[in-house]
Amino acid sequence: MADQSYVFDVTTDRFQQLVLENSMHVPVLVDFWAEWCNPCKSLMPTLAKLADEYAGKFLVAKVNTEQEQQLAAHFQVRSIPSVKLFHQGQVVDEFMGALPEAEIRSFLDKHIPRESDALLDQADALLLQGDAEGAEALLKQASETDPESPRVRLSYARYMATLGKLDEAEKLLKALPPEERNKPEVASMLARIEIDRATADSPPAAELEKRLQANPADSEALHLLATHKVMENDFERALELLMTLLQKDRSYGDNAAQKEMLRIFELLGGQGELVKRYRNRMFNFLH
Repeated sequence: MADQSYVFDVTTDRFQQLVLENSMHVPVLVDFWAEWCNPCKSLMPTLAKLADEYAGKFLVAKVNTEQEQQLAAHFQVRSIPSVKLFHQGQVVDEFMGALPEAEIRSFLDKHIPRESDALLDQADALLLQGDAEGAEALLKQASETDPESPRVRLSYARYMATLGKLDEAEKLLKALPPEERNKPEVASMLARIEIDRATADSPPAAELEKRLQANPADSEALHLLATHKVMENDFERALELLMTLLQKDRSYGDNAAQKEMLRIFELLGGQGELVKRYRNRMFNFLH
């Protein structure tokens, strides 16, 4: 059972005190439910369990919509269960329906820092500085502190990829729960792994540049140099090289130019002016 200080019933006359005022200090999850609603009854134990686990990092306020119709109408509750997250006196997020526990965790973790987050931030910083040993120690500590956190697994995958252990990194990413695996950050990391593989046995970039000076239609050099440019974060040059390859030798490497361009779009999160410009150029050429 959840500690009653974390989970409580709330009425219209106490909403200001129990929800709005409390939300100035910690997020308050307001669960609009009714006695006749079976999905509501299946959701409640999950919320209570998480309230226990998070130990005061968020509160759960239960509103019986049959008894508090005015309150439900004020917040435009049209179907139940309906869950709204209040922070600093405002609704900042919401979901409807009896979501699985993993999805509710993901919902909460967007708004509630976990104990492992600070450790992961430090590990990522050390990894960028080249201190792989220090990063590994912090990752192990984060894993012991919060073994269920998808972000811990994501940071481990980044660590493995940085060390060149691409298969291990890919395995960790593909083992994430579906709702985590479908996030843009994971798609970006998987795209980076594929590009890293492409450059593993590639000639140096300077050699490829010389090959292109001698023969601008050298398909292999265009492709491999583009992967080098991705590794250097020179995405515009990479996309321009791939666009040239697409135009000169569309079928090269089983449509490698198109596939690599799509990976770069994923790497960049599928947004931004650069992605839009080259996606339009690719689409116009292919159609």
